[in-house]
Amino acid sequence: MTATITTHTLDAPGATITYDVRGTLGDGTPLLLIGSPMDAAGFATLSGHFTDRPVVTYDPRGTGRSTRTDGGGEITPDDHAGDLQRVVDAIGGGPVDVLASSGGAVNALAWVAEHGEQVRTLVAHEPPLATMLPDREALTSAIEDMHQTYQRDGLGPAMAKFIIMVSYDGELPDGYQFPPVDPTQFGLPAEDDGSRNDALLGQNLRNCTSYRPDVDALRAAGTRIVMARGESSGQTMAARGADAVAEAIGAELVRFPGDHGGFLGGEFGMHGEPDAFAQRLREVLDGA
Repeated sequence: MTATITTHTLDAPGATITYDVRGTLGDGTPLLLIGSPMDAAGFATLSGHFTDRPVVTYDPRGTGRSTRTDGGGEITPDDHAGDLQRVVDAIGGGPVDVLASSGGAVNALAWVAEHGEQVRTLVAHEPPLATMLPDREALTSAIEDMHQTYQRDGLGPAMAKFIIMVSYDGELPDGYQFPPVDPTQFGLPAEDDGSRNDALLGQNLRNCTSYRPDVDALRAAGTRIVMARGESSGQTMAARGADAVAEAIGAELVRFPGDHGGFLGGEFGMHGEPDAFAQRLREVLDGA
């Protein structure tokens, strides 16, 4: 059975936030599926596995349908956390269950640290938190290199460096230098179109990866926090972020099928293991 989808907007300081509700609010605990800077489109497949309860997805500010009115610039996890609070207030105030992936997991940790009463269970999947890792200085330097490359040369060259870094299996060595890379080998443009408002490189990357979670607040939160990493993710940065946060706050660590995009079912041309991913998520949520 395919759930009915309704689309809504809400006003936030500096942005208009768009979110979708699949199913009927009130028919069970809502499940929020959130990423960043990935928008709601990335959860099209995964949401279809949870027709027994309402599923809420949204476009983070500055992505997809959620437009900014603040003139642009970099966004912080706390900005996103405020938007998540507003979305949950708009759908009834919670508590809700949450699967948050990548930058969405960073934003969700910031949200739960302040408003844990809104979240029953948070499954935080592979937060790319350089601050929590032993190679934080090398990672921070590489991320700044990416930012400078983006400002100087545009999307293609910077995104090529991003792909190299997030795929790196293991700790980044001190003094790491990116190898020469042709962005076209990743299907990226070599030409600079002059824009500097990319949702990842221009708005979120530095503040997301440099965020340091409030460990004490997360330990004290009434929310059940489960950290998740991909079974196929190895020792990549985001997977190590999940390991590090789990250890820091004493949270359960669960391995999910696939890698960083394990829930994808062809969105953005990427195929994970969405059926198995959804089954693992259901098992985790049912264990609450």
